[in-house]
Amino acid sequence: MRLQWKDFDYWLLLAAFVLSLIGIFLIFSSKYYSTNPSEHNLYLKQALWLVFGLLAGGVFFFIPLRFHDAFSYLYYFLVLAFLGLLILSGTNQMGAARWFRLGWINLQPSEFAKLAFVFALSRYLSYTKKPIYSSKWLLTIVLMVCLPAALVLKQPDLGTSLVFFALFFSILFWAGVPVLFLIVLVSPLLSLVCGFHWFTWAAFFLGFLLLLYYLRPGLVFGVVMILLNFAVGTVTPLIWNRLHDYQKLRILTFLDPGRDPQGAGYQILQSKVAIGSGGILGKGFLQGSQTKLAFLPMQHTDFIFTVVGEELGLLGALVVLALFTFLIVRGIIIAKKARNNFASFTAIGITTIFAFQMLVNIGMVLGIMPVTGLPLPFLSYGGSSMLLSWIGVGLLLAIGYKWYEY
Repeated sequence: MRLQWKDFDYWLLLAAFVLSLIGIFLIFSSKYYSTNPSEHNLYLKQALWLVFGLLAGGVFFFIPLRFHDAFSYLYYFLVLAFLGLLILSGTNQMGAARWFRLGWINLQPSEFAKLAFVFALSRYLSYTKKPIYSSKWLLTIVLMVCLPAALVLKQPDLGTSLVFFALFFSILFWAGVPVLFLIVLVSPLLSLVCGFHWFTWAAFFLGFLLLLYYLRPGLVFGVVMILLNFAVGTVTPLIWNRLHDYQKLRILTFLDPGRDPQGAGYQILQSKVAIGSGGILGKGFLQGSQTKLAFLPMQHTDFIFTVVGEELGLLGALVVLALFTFLIVRGIIIAKKARNNFASFTAIGITTIFAFQMLVNIGMVLGIMPVTGLPLPFLSYGGSSMLLSWIGVGLLLAIGYKWYEY
């Protein structure tokens, strides 16, 4: 494959590479003053993972996309097997079994499960002849998303499990499934949210019935969704009332960290302090007081964006956001340009991973979203996350390079 400037998206590659380099410098800064000597070399490990990521991205760039198309379902069932095995024998860290330990390497199967799910759903939507309102079509796609999401949630890893649903709805939307139908699919979650007050839920349920009447998706599908929404809406307040006070406090603190500033809400409050203290230009590299004094635990992983805000300020944060925005826009352009459905759906799935994790992670550290433990692609410390990110870049580059193939 002979590369030419007009065929290869060097700007996409450069944006991802710059983000990765920024991440290495941020990890160096976040652990520079650590009292644990073993943490001083984390940035070197991240640099090594960047090398591995570049190699993995290169491999996936040169592998024909038809190969992934043909083996999509095999990928999917393999990751399901690994996720199930992980629950039984995975390495437990901080109360969660999410990693396989292979010597000095910890691999997180749930990261690669995202890509396997993208491949499997893309293939199914590309070749299925079943109408979207049929019970077989609905049952298939719901099982496809619920199986990996449930196994990941069991670890437990709420943040990653949510990524599967974000991928589910984005790929379905890109495949042409009507927005109103997607609203029907997500309606049980809306019933859960509205179910805490009878008037809110009654109003929602009436609107849901009107929407079903307008769509007329079919008797079986309609009855199942009505029963599911009714069950969720009526059971939610009963479960809430049976919870102990401390259990309710945990949930409320999850939504509002200010309720428990010294406990469950401590991390997010310290995160907001760190970002706010950076001002416009930041305190300077290695000069963040929150970072120096280690007020914020795990700052090199899920809360890496706080180092950006504190040391590089608003200007540095805008640069990082601009690079992510550029990456996401290029991914959407590639997905739109691709003539092959499988390639187009795969491209939008990879772009969704970058976009959703960026929005959730940055929203989390800003205090506008609950803490879910999702890493920031390219920036957060973690080998599995870096590998997945660069494999995604390699696939986007390959799809953009071969956009004309059917």
